[in-house]
Amino acid sequence: MTAPAISRFPVPSLKSMPDDIRERILAVQEKSGFVPNVFLVLAHRPDEFRAFFAYHDALMEKDGGLTKAEREMIVVATSNANQCQYCVVAHGAILRIRAKNPLVADQVAINYRKADITERQKAMLDFAMKVSLSAQTVNDADLAALKKHGFTDDDVWDITAIAAFFALSNRMANVTNMRPNDEFYLMGRLPKQA
Repeated sequence: MTAPAISRFPVPSLKSMPDDIRERILAVQEKSGFVPNVFLVLAHRPDEFRAFFAYHDALMEKDGGLTKAEREMIVVATSNANQCQYCVVAHGAILRIRAKNPLVADQVAINYRKADITERQKAMLDFAMKVSLSAQTVNDADLAALKKHGFTDDDVWDITAIAAFFALSNRMANVTNMRPNDEFYLMGRLPKQA
């Protein structure tokens, strides 16, 4: 039985990739134990790969008013709204790990309004969903509502940028038919084996 394709488009072999991209992928494999398919699929276009991951890292890996788990909540909730299986599954795994909670990703993906998260986080996700689905309707009242929960202008920018960036990612994953790695499904659900 052959494994299902991970993309509708050509996926380059590791040896044919530019050195910097191959090195990044091998570093991810070393850290996680596998290569997330997003790296292989997007390597089809090296310049776009570099730009995509540079912006991803600038948004998702920095310190700021949002925790790394909250950033992943935004990705999971908006990716579900955009019907992106890859991002819900992959970022759901990351959310479970960063939140140290095996239930939160499923709750956020299915209905964040009923999830076991704070009212502040629900307000954050309400805004992220509005950015993702109807950004043209965002107004000053939306920003004022976030400020009541203690979000700063920088936090609002981050919520906006994450929702917008992952709208791009969701669309690319959907059109390429990017397949989630099997490894993601169990990550963060069970204690790590010693």
